[in-house]
Amino acid sequence: MNLAYKIRLSIYLTLVTSLIVLISFIFIYNVANWTLINAVDRDLAFETKIHQDQISLVDGELRFLHKDEWEEAEHQEIQFHPIFIEIVDTAGNQLDKSPNLGLFRLGFKQDHSSFNAGFNQMLDDQEVRQMQIALTHGNEVEGYLLVATSFEQSRKLLSNLKSILFLLYPLILISLFFTMRYLAGKSIGPVVKTTKLTNLISQKNLDQRIPLSENNDEIKQLTIAINGLLERLEQAMKREQEFTSYASHELRTPLAVLKGSFEVLVRKPRTPDEYITKIQSGLVEIDKLNGIIDQLLDLARAEFDVWDVHEIDLGNIVEEVVAAIGVNENRNVHYSNASSNATYVQSNEKSIFIILTNLILNALKYSKPTSEIHVLLFEENGHPILEVRDQGIGIGKESLTKIFNPFFRENSSELRKIQGSGLGLSIVKKLADQLGIDISIDSHIGEGTTVRLIFPFHSEY
Repeated sequence: MNLAYKIRLSIYLTLVTSLIVLISFIFIYNVANWTLINAVDRDLAFETKIHQDQISLVDGELRFLHKDEWEEAEHQEIQFHPIFIEIVDTAGNQLDKSPNLGLFRLGFKQDHSSFNAGFNQMLDDQEVRQMQIALTHGNEVEGYLLVATSFEQSRKLLSNLKSILFLLYPLILISLFFTMRYLAGKSIGPVVKTTKLTNLISQKNLDQRIPLSENNDEIKQLTIAINGLLERLEQAMKREQEFTSYASHELRTPLAVLKGSFEVLVRKPRTPDEYITKIQSGLVEIDKLNGIIDQLLDLARAEFDVWDVHEIDLGNIVEEVVAAIGVNENRNVHYSNASSNATYVQSNEKSIFIILTNLILNALKYSKPTSEIHVLLFEENGHPILEVRDQGIGIGKESLTKIFNPFFRENSSELRKIQGSGLGLSIVKKLADQLGIDISIDSHIGEGTTVRLIFPFHSEY
C-alpha cells in the first residue's frame, strides 16, 4: 500500500474507531429495545394483575365478575395503548374477551405462564406485546388470562432509532477519517520537520544538530537518537580523516626512502658494496611497510570483524604467547599466575593473542634490552585481571588520553629513535571493546608502564 504514512495511520485509526462506534451503536439499540420491552412488560404485568383479580369461576367456567366494565370506552375504542384481554381454557378455547378484540384472537402458548416476560405476535396487521398467565383454582389450572397491548409505537421508535444510527454511521466514519487525517498530520509534523532538518545535514556540516522538542516525548527521544547518530558519524569521519592522513604519511615515508635509494643507485655505476648497502636499506623500509600494512589489516579486522566469543582458558593462551615472544625476541619475559586453578573467561583466542602480543611487543620496544617484562594473571573481586609491566621510558600524562588513537606517537627525541607506526594500542583498544574488556594504563616517565586488562565477571568452574 503506497500511501502516505498519515493516510495509512488515518485509515487504521478510523477502522478501529469505526468498530468501536459500531459496537456502541449496537449496544445503544439493544439497550433501547430492552428498556422499551421492559416498560411494556411492566405495564402488561400491572394490567394482568388487575384483571386477574376480576376473574372468577362461574358455573364451572371462567368469567369476569363485573362484565359491565367492558362497556367502557377504553375497551371499545383503539387508543394509543389499547389493552386487549382474552380468557381461554387449558386447551386454548376462548371463554371470554374484551370487546375491542372484535373477531380477532390473541395467541396462545400451551403450558406457558409468566408475570415477568411477554412475547410479540401479530394481531391482524399490527404488532402487539402479549403476556399470558395461568388461572388456577386450588392447585389445578382452569385456564389462562391473555393480556396484550399495541407494540406499534415502540416498534416505530426502535425503527426510527435504527434508521438514525444507520444514517449516522457513514457520516461519523467520514468525519472520523478527515479528523484522524488532520490529527495524524499534526502528530507527525515534528517528525516531518526533523526529517527536513536531517536531510539538510551532509558531510560538510556534520557538526550541526537538530533542536530538541520542549516536550519529553517520543519525538524528543527520536531527536536525541538522531543527534547521537550524527555525533558518532562526525567522530567516525574525523577518525577516518585522521587515519587517512596518518596512514598516507606513514606509508609515504618508507616509499620515499625506497625511491631515493633507487634513484641514487641508477645515477651512476656503484660498487658492489654500495649496491648491497642500498638494497639492505630498501629491505628495511620494505619490512616497515609490511609491518604497517599488517597492522592496518589488523585494525580494519578489529573494526569490522566480530569473532566468536566462547569459554577459553586464559592462562594457557597467555603462557603460549609469552613463550613464543620470549623465544623470537630473545628477551626476558616472565609470566606468573596467582591462581593454581585454570582461569576461564568468555572471550576469543585470536583476539587475546593479538592483544597480548601487541602489549608485550610494545613493552619490549620501549624498554632497555636488559630490562625484564612481567606478565601477571590474577583475580580481583571476581574479575580475572591480566597485567603487562615494563621498566621502560614511560608515557607522559598528557599523552595517556591519546595513545589509543591510530598512528599517535609521543613527540620526543627519544621516541623518534624507536621505530613504530602507532597502531598497536589502537588495535588493542578495538579488540578489548569488542570483548567487553576494560583497559587501563598506569605510567610514569623513566619508571615504566603497567597495562591492566580487566575481564568481565565470571563464575567459578
